[in-house]
Amino acid sequence: MKRLALAVAAVAMLGLVGHAQVGKPLDLIDPNIASEKELLALPHVNAAIVKALLDRRPFLTQTDFHAFLSPSLNKDQLAALYGKTFVHLNLNTTTRDEILMIPNAGNRMVREFLEYRPYKALAQFHREIGKYVDDKELARLEQYVFVPVNLNTASDADILSIPGAGNRMLREFKEYRPYKSIDQFRREIGKYVDKKEVARLERYVTLE
Repeated sequence: MKRLALAVAAVAMLGLVGHAQVGKPLDLIDPNIASEKELLALPHVNAAIVKALLDRRPFLTQTDFHAFLSPSLNKDQLAALYGKTFVHLNLNTTTRDEILMIPNAGNRMVREFLEYRPYKALAQFHREIGKYVDDKELARLEQYVFVPVNLNTASDADILSIPGAGNRMLREFKEYRPYKSIDQFRREIGKYVDKKEVARLERYVTLE
């Protein structure tokens, strides 16, 4: 009976995961939207790094973020930092090198991440990667990844899973449906936020 109850709970959890396309943060913060106070509390960063980070962001890939940090931090320091902050990886376009930046991911997990492309929803990642790791590790890995939401079909919950989106941006995203092109998205959302923020939001959307 206990095993049956656990199985039912797991199925229910899968259903919930399907409503969010960006992994739920546990102890990982997004460097593109984190506050100065949050950034200063991270391991191995100082005020100068944080100031430069705030001036430079958004980082549109983890590769960009890594290139920014590498001159200041060594391999071990970066590994510790990436356990606390990371630029989300698009499961359908991320590189092998970026996946290896996830602490303790390793080559086997790179292979599994890539094997199941294209991902249509985060629930697919949950289902497939859940074959290889336990629930705790799956939740940790999910923090690092996302599947882009379709601008014309995404649910409210999908859109709200985009870091920093909020109810106002939800309203603006939906107002201009149907989108005919990403250029249209840039133009319309650019009425409300600057170009940097449009570029950050654009990472999480698709018209495919």
